[in-house]
Amino acid sequence: MKIKYILSVIAIVAFTQNSFAQYSQDAIRFSQTTTGSTSRIKAVGNAGTAVGGDLSNISGNPAGLGFFTRSEFSITPEYDASRSKSTYFGQAGTASRNSGNLNHAGLVIYNQLTKPAGADKNKGWLSVNYGVAFSRVSDFNQNIRYKGSNSTNSINSYFASQANDFGIDEGSLAGWAYDQQLIDTYTSGYGANNVGPTTQEAIINRTGGQSGIDFSIGGNYSNKLYLGLGLSFTDINYNSYGTFYEDGTLSVLEGPAPGTPTDRNFSSAYSQNQITKGTGFSARLGVIYKPTEAVRLGAVFTSPTFYNIDDIYYEGLSSKVGSNAQNDNESDDYRLNYNLRTPLKIAGGAAVFIKHFGFITGDVEYVDYSSAHLGSNPDYDADYRDNGEIKSLYKSAINAHIGAEARLTSFFLLRGGYGIQGDARKENGSDIKTTSGGIGLRFGSYYIDATYAHSTGRQNIFPYDIGSTSPSAALRNSNNNGYLTLGYRF
Repeated sequence: MKIKYILSVIAIVAFTQNSFAQYSQDAIRFSQTTTGSTSRIKAVGNAGTAVGGDLSNISGNPAGLGFFTRSEFSITPEYDASRSKSTYFGQAGTASRNSGNLNHAGLVIYNQLTKPAGADKNKGWLSVNYGVAFSRVSDFNQNIRYKGSNSTNSINSYFASQANDFGIDEGSLAGWAYDQQLIDTYTSGYGANNVGPTTQEAIINRTGGQSGIDFSIGGNYSNKLYLGLGLSFTDINYNSYGTFYEDGTLSVLEGPAPGTPTDRNFSSAYSQNQITKGTGFSARLGVIYKPTEAVRLGAVFTSPTFYNIDDIYYEGLSSKVGSNAQNDNESDDYRLNYNLRTPLKIAGGAAVFIKHFGFITGDVEYVDYSSAHLGSNPDYDADYRDNGEIKSLYKSAINAHIGAEARLTSFFLLRGGYGIQGDARKENGSDIKTTSGGIGLRFGSYYIDATYAHSTGRQNIFPYDIGSTSPSAALRNSNNNGYLTLGYRF
């Protein structure tokens, strides 16, 4: 198992105030986005590459805007219930979080092109339509909690490894641990003062998401070929607050020098907090072709997103040993501004329409997460560690979606779908699988679409890194999402 990859309780690990933090995990976190879409497209597994004529095309395949023959507006709020089940040294735990967001809102303006008198109105460029949308492309809201008895090692072993690597300078994490008697000097270097097993518990709270403003244009050529171009301006808002608690027994030196080893109960809390904000932009080029009236073939190329990111990280360590007073230390803010280039994406799909009865659609998307790249600057050497870890620890992935819509009556539609988001990690994770279903109601120019989606995935997280003996918690994550789209055609 490649323990070098640490999906830590927060996202980065600060070694000392004057060293660097680990940003490779953030690079992948901010690269794993989904296409913002309406409830209708969510219900069919988010397989919208070849469908066309849906406001999701503003944020997805802009060629689909060419199918509109009227202007249209919709808004899609979302309710998300996330749950994380953990197993840590055989002990089970659960944490949950509920949140509500605006998932998508879009407007398309239909612009029919004029034809000379006597010209065939079904040949040539028939319309060029414009769209603007807000879309939420990732959700970071999650609570995680795990607890267990560790008889193998302690987080104090991690503090000792930092002391051996970087020293115990004043204000450093290792220096705090030394001053608080969690570690001490031994013949072979710094080591943990632990005696026997420890009880460990981690509590992590994450909030935020990624959202974008999308501008798209799509044209219809002879009702056969549809071309589109889109631009997206994306924001990152990620907050993570976590504390790792440990209780056990230490052997500390007491009395006149050199001191007498004495066993004392101890409790400690190591906190890591991260606030990350950023802005970026990307472009999309899409096409949909109709070889027959019933078949649509679509493809979309999405450029890398180029981000400028501001990151703030701070940490703290507090402990109480025996009857001594509690010791508390907290760092200054570690601030860094850096650039991130996410991977490009290529997607292709097909949709088959069965007259007015509905359609079946599917698509696949390719993403090479190992191509994500962090930019170096005078304050940060991204090539020293992080870019190398991106290439060695992450891989390419396939995202696949399939779904169908059935028109049961003139005003009632039924939908279902299934999607797989491929895992970016070579180890310690799994694909995210989503099952979805929904209904649609049509009332003249107005419509309502409702969708339920259930997603599941697994991952292992490591609270601290001490090599091959690093402990890990196995997480089984699930999300239950509800979407409601209210739309109007005019």
